[in-house]
Amino acid sequence: MVRAGLTAERVVQAAAELADEVGLDNVTLSALARRFGVKDASLYSHIRSLSDLRTRLCVLAAREMTDRIGAAVAGRAGKDALIAFADAYRGYALDHPGRYAAGQLQIDPAVAAESVGHRRSIDLTYGMLRAYGLREPDLTDAGRLLRSTFHGYADLETRTGFSHPRRLDDSWHRSLEALHFLLENWPTTPEQTKRGES
Repeated sequence: MVRAGLTAERVVQAAAELADEVGLDNVTLSALARRFGVKDASLYSHIRSLSDLRTRLCVLAAREMTDRIGAAVAGRAGKDALIAFADAYRGYALDHPGRYAAGQLQIDPAVAAESVGHRRSIDLTYGMLRAYGLREPDLTDAGRLLRSTFHGYADLETRTGFSHPRRLDDSWHRSLEALHFLLENWPTTPEQTKRGES
């Protein structure tokens, strides 16, 4: 076990690894201290509290996930971008279940506003959806649909919540086909129809 050279970054990284191994709910300062071979008090020079640690984990997860998504969608548009975005999202959730859970935490809005990952998540989502010709309020509505679909699927999959024998990948890809069709045929509101928008 490493005892020297503790930094906030090292503590958060170790917490992220521990979360993936044992689940976010089982990450405690005591468990981290044991991982480093130090007393709990040693961590308080770097992390103020468990709440502070979870906030830092959330920010870390948002950055890692959007880095993966950004690399996947680079140079793509339309259906190709949607599939790349969705696969990167699901892949991160499956590869890093503890970090993914941390990324879903509600944190202080001021901290989220300063988080590169949180801001980039919005930019990546809206950028992909604009290629479908969507504008507000449709961008927000479609973004919420995608997030709830991707999160719901990933969350159920990581919890082994699907019991039907059909392959999960097959259902996933059919779901993406359906989302692509919907985005290409996004319904207009009565207000948009009156203004002659499509």
